[in-house]
Amino acid sequence: MVSSKQVISLGLSVVISALAGLAQAASPSPAGAEVSIMSPKDGDVVTSPVKVVFGVKGMVVDKAGSTQANSGHHHLIIDADLPAADQPIGKDAQHVHFGAAQTEATVELPKGKHTLQLMFADGAHMPHAPVVASKKITIEVK
Repeated sequence: MVSSKQVISLGLSVVISALAGLAQAASPSPAGAEVSIMSPKDGDVVTSPVKVVFGVKGMVVDKAGSTQANSGHHHLIIDADLPAADQPIGKDAQHVHFGAAQTEATVELPKGKHTLQLMFADGAHMPHAPVVASKKITIEVK
């Protein structure tokens, strides 16, 4: 005989597994969607703080948490490779979230060479499929 405690435990396991599967599902991106770093340009020599202007084509910039189709928000990847496309984008000094639908930011960077890249993600911070990411640029902070 199965106890009510075992039924509840099994039920919770099923719900948690289902939610984990949903959290990993990528939102589709429309054909031709793209993001870009409009400023600074690749190879620029700049001073800190650095104003970074984001561009987007074919998608709508929306706040984190939104479930609107063909929308998302920017994530600035600093001095790192793009994160895994099948996981939500982490949040740390190298993976900066702009979940308030920002289209530009001012970032403090130490002197030296740095790489910058944008990755667009849905309201749950999941990269779209196919991935919508800019070209990686290199700048130098004097």
